[in-house]
Amino acid sequence: MKYRTLGRTGFEVSELSFGAWAIGGQRRGNEVAPIDDAGSVEAITTALEMGCNFFDTADIYGYGHSEEILGRGLRQAGRLNEVYIATKGGGNFSSGETVVDFSSQHITEAVEASLMRLRRDYIDLYQLQNPSRQIISDGRIFELLDDLKAAGKIRHYGVSVSSVSEGMVCIKSGKPDTIQIVYNFFSLLQSENPSDQFFGLAHENNIGLIASEPLANGFLTGKQKLDTQYPPGDIRGSWPSHFRSHKIRLAETLRFLEQPGRNLTQAAIRFVLDEPTISTVVVGVKTAQQARENLMVSDIAPFSESEQATIKKTLFG
Repeated sequence: MKYRTLGRTGFEVSELSFGAWAIGGQRRGNEVAPIDDAGSVEAITTALEMGCNFFDTADIYGYGHSEEILGRGLRQAGRLNEVYIATKGGGNFSSGETVVDFSSQHITEAVEASLMRLRRDYIDLYQLQNPSRQIISDGRIFELLDDLKAAGKIRHYGVSVSSVSEGMVCIKSGKPDTIQIVYNFFSLLQSENPSDQFFGLAHENNIGLIASEPLANGFLTGKQKLDTQYPPGDIRGSWPSHFRSHKIRLAETLRFLEQPGRNLTQAAIRFVLDEPTISTVVVGVKTAQQARENLMVSDIAPFSESEQATIKKTLFG
């Protein structure tokens, strides 16, 4: 495993990190595939053995279950306070339904609840999960996070955004230490491609970049088929069939990247790692086998210039 500096936090984090969305399970009917807690703990242990020291979760994942299992796995391994834990807040699920809530009261209570579930005294990185541009621009939420930081509840804070434009507002505010944004092969085809300007500007401002969804919800693993049936609770089953089929067909065009020692999943992760401004890539993991297969990509050679050119030519037709 190789390590990179997470912006101005100064954290030396594994360039591949453990994405804990899946281990939250299907408690809110909005997850990807069922899991078992024992398997999740085994996956956490394996990730530690692979050199992973950055774990990304959120209170909304399984309505707190992801945080509970993550804390359990790290405690059982005796590593709870030896790794970096990043969690997120902004979704109030106290009623059983998720409501966007970035009020001071909710965020303060959410931080305390996350600490209880993790059984930790502090959170290394607390991230606002998809706040609106208005909330980011207003700035009062950052004053609250500064207070929580001064109180020792969190060490640093960042924002998980859903678009480049929201990320730009974060940079302009000068407040977040990190920004998390989706980046994968499909990003090259979007009107807002983070690699065009956003990554460079964030790097210039010493903001730690966290890339999420390198496998595009599993559509870049090559395992999704046109006739794939998704079990109840799997969020992908609710997506329009034409949306799924488009992603499946695009992924198939990238099969040329497969070679001995590098399958399509690993190629997709390697592509994101090849962006030098990114500090860590959050890879979703729910089994020990996935941890071994995905985290070993740190040791796989970067793409050559000719491969990079062929990737772009293939995706753009």
